[in-house]
Amino acid sequence: MANVVLKDLRKSYGNVDVIKGVDLTINDGEFCVFVGPSGCGKSTLLRMIAGLEDITGGSLAIGDKVVNEVQPKDRGVAMVFQSYAIFPHMTVRENVEFGLTIAKATKAEKEAKVAEAARILQMEHLLDRRPSQLSGGQRQRVAIGRAIVRKPEVFLFDEPLSNLDASLRMDMRMEIGKLHKDLRATMIYVTHDQVEAMTLADKIVVLRDGIVQQIGAPMDLYHHPANLFVAGFIGSPSMNFLDVEVKGRDGDALVVSNGALDPVGVPSTLEATTGTRLKLGIRPQYLRPSTDTQAGKLHGTVTLTERLGSETVVNLRLTDDSALIAALGEDAIFDRGRNVSLSFDPTRAHLFFAE
Repeated sequence: MANVVLKDLRKSYGNVDVIKGVDLTINDGEFCVFVGPSGCGKSTLLRMIAGLEDITGGSLAIGDKVVNEVQPKDRGVAMVFQSYAIFPHMTVRENVEFGLTIAKATKAEKEAKVAEAARILQMEHLLDRRPSQLSGGQRQRVAIGRAIVRKPEVFLFDEPLSNLDASLRMDMRMEIGKLHKDLRATMIYVTHDQVEAMTLADKIVVLRDGIVQQIGAPMDLYHHPANLFVAGFIGSPSMNFLDVEVKGRDGDALVVSNGALDPVGVPSTLEATTGTRLKLGIRPQYLRPSTDTQAGKLHGTVTLTERLGSETVVNLRLTDDSALIAALGEDAIFDRGRNVSLSFDPTRAHLFFAE
């Protein structure tokens, strides 16, 4: 396997800049996930690594070799697409060995590599079927099997599970995670699904408008977002953001409040003076029904309750007319129209400058 190094990588279509200078190192054997909203450039970046998009500027190295001008077939990568891209008139065996046939591998080589891929993906019993006889998850296994037999230095996945239903996505997600551990391969994965990103990744790259917003381990991004965009993008339901005003400093904490929030000291390194307007970020999972002794109470009225089994999501309209979402325990009961007070641990809250 190999590492992948991007240095000031850029992509433009005419006068439109799509990838605006990405610097990134993906280590040998690492599972790296690109996430971001639609149109942020994550699939374009993956296709540049694959060689399916020309590079406008910067350099791309796989292993010790700069591959800017290298053809896709010679880069040592294999790509699994969102669409299964398997031949309907061929059997599973013929689909998996297709690349080996093109490369003029011997019959023995093909048989050995197909057997190994089928064993890894637990699809030995499917080898003589045609794609029309397979489920969506089985077809995606065939596409992954075709990548495995090439023994690439880097595996590339472009939203491979988005066409599957929820239960199949979970099963295939576990399969891909197991595959990574078994092969100890370098894998780069594009998804819009946060669960896939958080559960599969060693490293997450958050993109917005062709610019990297933050790179880090999943829980680092969750607990220590670099800016408002990352804080709002990572986590489900999304982080709540409240407009607050600085009332002063108490040691290493900024004391903030607003019309719906009692004054509370939030640990922060921001250089903000009294009267400065900030954004207070609170994850829905960290809100709890308050007691009289707790600081930082938020006051509002319940507008909607969604009981999801493992948790209850409560939507509130705060007394300053802003909205708030709280993810509470499974047995929490809050009727619509009820006035409630919620509290949070200030050490788990975040302060950002509004810009």
